[in-house]
Amino acid sequence: MTILEPVIRPPAEADSFLLQVTLGCSADHCSFCGAYKMKPFQVKDPNEVFSDIDRRVRCDPGTRRVFLMDGDALVLSNSKLVPILEKLQQVFPLLSRVSSYANGSNITRKSDEELAELYGHKLSLVYMGLESGSQLVLDRCGKTSSAEEMIQAVQRADRAGIRSSVIVLLGLGGKKYSAEHVRGTVEALNRMQPRYLSFLSLMVVPGTPLAEEVRRGDFVELDPVELLNEAYEMIRGLELKRTIFRSNHASNYLALEGTLPKDQQTLEKALKAAIDGEITLRPDFARGL
Repeated sequence: MTILEPVIRPPAEADSFLLQVTLGCSADHCSFCGAYKMKPFQVKDPNEVFSDIDRRVRCDPGTRRVFLMDGDALVLSNSKLVPILEKLQQVFPLLSRVSSYANGSNITRKSDEELAELYGHKLSLVYMGLESGSQLVLDRCGKTSSAEEMIQAVQRADRAGIRSSVIVLLGLGGKKYSAEHVRGTVEALNRMQPRYLSFLSLMVVPGTPLAEEVRRGDFVELDPVELLNEAYEMIRGLELKRTIFRSNHASNYLALEGTLPKDQQTLEKALKAAIDGEITLRPDFARGL
C-alpha cells in the first residue's frame, strides 16, 4: 500500500488496517511535537485511497478494524469521508470498527447529523490529544483546539455513539505550571467522561520549539518523581463513571492500567509507592515515543 512514512498510530491499532487518507497534521503547531515536521499536510487523492483499500482486500478480506491516518483524518468533510467508509463496509463484510485521531475542531465543526452519519458507517472511536485541560498550558505549547472545544468534542461524539480515547501529556506545564496543568486536566476530564484515558510522559524532541525553550531555560522539565506526582494528583482528583485507564506507553516511568473508578485506589497506591521509591521505575534508556 502507498503509505508515506513516518506512520504514527495508537498501540491499540497495531493489528488494524492502516489507511492513509491525509498526510501529516492540519494543526501541526504544537511546540512539543515533531511527528509530522517533514510531512506537510495534504489530502490524499481519493483514487489512491480506494486503490489502497482494493490492495488490502486481496491480502486480507477478513479485515475487522481500520485506522484512518495521518494526524487528523476527520478534518475531511463528510462528503469526502463517507464514500471511503462506504467502500470499507462494502469490501470488508466482517468490519467492526473504524477509528481515527481527531482534533477538537474536527468534531465541533461537524453537525450532530454528520457525526451520527459517521457512526452509522462504522466510525466508532476517536483518539484525541487533550494533552492538558489548562488553557494557559495549551496556549503556551501552541495547541490549536481550546480546552473547552475538546471537552465539547468528546461530549458531542459520545452523544453520537462515537467513543473517545483521550490522551494526557504529563509534564507539559513544566515545573512552573505543573499545578495548573494538573488542576485544569482533572477538571476537563471530569467534564468529558471519556470511555478511554491514557497518560503519556513528556519527552523533549530535538529540533522542536519546546527543545529550544528548554535550551534557553524558559521551560524546565519535570524529573521522574515529579511526573509521577502529577499522575498521582490527577488520578486522585478524577470523578469518572466508567473509564478504561492505561498508562503503559513507553514514555512512562511506571506502567499502570485499570478501570475507573473501580481501581482508583489501587492506582493511587501504586503511584504513591513509586513516588516513595518502593517500585523500580523504567530507566531512561528504555523510554521512547
